[in-house]
Amino acid sequence: MRYHILVTLPTSARQRELIEAAAPEAEFEYCRRSAATEQTIQNADIIIGNVSPNKIRASERLLFLQLYSAGADEYIAPGVLFPKTKLASATGAFGPAISEHMLGVLLMLLKRFNEYYENQKARVWRSQDEVKCIDGSTALILGLGDIGGEFARKIHALGAYTIGVRRTRREKPEYIDELSSMDELEKALPRADIIALCLPETSSTRSLFDAKLFSYCKPGATLLNVGRGSAVDTEALVSALDSGRIGGAALDVTDPEPLPPEHALWGMKNVLITPHISAGFQLERTRDRIAARAAENLRRFLSGRALECEVDFETGYRKMPDE
Repeated sequence: MRYHILVTLPTSARQRELIEAAAPEAEFEYCRRSAATEQTIQNADIIIGNVSPNKIRASERLLFLQLYSAGADEYIAPGVLFPKTKLASATGAFGPAISEHMLGVLLMLLKRFNEYYENQKARVWRSQDEVKCIDGSTALILGLGDIGGEFARKIHALGAYTIGVRRTRREKPEYIDELSSMDELEKALPRADIIALCLPETSSTRSLFDAKLFSYCKPGATLLNVGRGSAVDTEALVSALDSGRIGGAALDVTDPEPLPPEHALWGMKNVLITPHISAGFQLERTRDRIAARAAENLRRFLSGRALECEVDFETGYRKMPDE
């Protein structure tokens, strides 16, 4: 069978060569996600990249969808994919990019660089007084996949005591000082100076951080969210920021998204907002890692082997090796 493969992943000539070498007999078509029509999508046997879920319409022809995102929540919804369609995420490709983004915005908030930048624009020479330090702090990282793990590794090296939270009990990585579970959050939150959310969207993570959970947070804690905006009750966050329960927040994701221009979060001096770009394609290394994953999974699919990071439709997470 000569497969027709649609690629919406932004690629260089070198990356295209890598992908095409994995399926030399296939026919490849390249276009941007925004330019992929419903007919184009319906004609594909395999898709590499994200396309509008509404245009897939449970295509019976689509055998394999390799996403260029770590999150797969749009595609596991009932009726989007035909039951026989295999789905794999790009989990593992974004650790360096997102963890460095997290470290950058964290330092910006702790050292109040955002406020100093405003002073600079106003030509004001003024101390913003108290700042905070990563060294000696306690960091609570929710989600210890590629992204959370890379971030934990970096701040552990900078002297933070790291508490990792994962949904399953597994061996503790060396850069995690203490391993916890989701049902122990209320005990861990009062200890955390830094709270990092690296969670996918699932039924168990939606509105996880509500007013009640924020009430357990250590006063003045710094919140980072690079997973899904839906993990945080936005209005509860605004209240927590107003009261000082949360001292600052760096949000690469919001709920709703995009954040409406009139929303209160935009005007808060202790909030940094980026438009869901921490895992963007601005970093060539990220594109290289996704292209390598796509090529490997193409080879695996065509040879009937298990896929890397195949998505479990029940949990929204990747399947474990023995599943």
